[in-house]
Amino acid sequence: MGVTLALASMVFFSANILITRYAVARLSVDAGFFVVLAANILFPAIIFPFELATRVAPWAWDWRGAGLFALGGVFGTFLGRRFLFDTVRVLGPSRASVFHSTAPAFALLGAWLLADERLGLYEISLMAVVWLGLWFAQPRAGSAAGGSRLTPANARKGMLTGLLAVAGFGFGSVLRGLGMRGWEEAVFGALLGSVAAFACQVAATRDWRKIGAQLHGADHIGVWLYVGCGVTTSLGAIFMALAMKHMEIALAVLVVHTTPLVIFPVSVLILKNREELTPRTLLGAVLVLSGIALLALR
Repeated sequence: MGVTLALASMVFFSANILITRYAVARLSVDAGFFVVLAANILFPAIIFPFELATRVAPWAWDWRGAGLFALGGVFGTFLGRRFLFDTVRVLGPSRASVFHSTAPAFALLGAWLLADERLGLYEISLMAVVWLGLWFAQPRAGSAAGGSRLTPANARKGMLTGLLAVAGFGFGSVLRGLGMRGWEEAVFGALLGSVAAFACQVAATRDWRKIGAQLHGADHIGVWLYVGCGVTTSLGAIFMALAMKHMEIALAVLVVHTTPLVIFPVSVLILKNREELTPRTLLGAVLVLSGIALLALR
């Protein structure tokens, strides 16, 4: 069950990366991120009453769980996702998805330090197999699959924003996993995290006149694309939290961040980047899928 939920989360996060490619071309990230955060708040707020109505046990507040979900939103949503938008804009979706797939390294460290989570040699070996597969699956630098060739300045900027993004995702995921251990509120927790991230973004924003002008003159399609980013990332966060209820935090994050399994086939079949389909990428996909399957059969 945990692997299935984590794979569902991965699909939604992959959809976000693909949608972001088109969103950033129509509306600035500075204004678009506010649209994403607003959707991150509204979507869980809409579905939470329906989820609450299906419960048998009464709902109860937990300060520790609420605080952990809020901190998870600050790290994973405000820092991680904000820097992911910049990484997609600078490096393109394929390269960004490769950065996204390295977040489990930070989650493994965070789960060890914060959750006292210890994985056995078998689990560590399977993680190594998946990481090796992701390395094989990534597009070669400068290839059509990887996007246009990067200038040295953009490569350095993309490296920095990518590392900040995956660090935020990794530690934010661990905080959400800790929250789920004592307070199983995946939907409401996603709402709390989004509210905290929105508050951070408001506090960090200085040029409100610029943001207002961008939103006032925004392309309607661009706005709806950012709304789509908000909905898909909300669903991704909810399913990831549910997955961490059934399996180790680090392993759930590993499965969630195998986004190249979706990104690269879409690039080949829909975006027509045929150069991406090589024996190397196919070997990578086989390794990733084998590692996930063995995790599911533990």
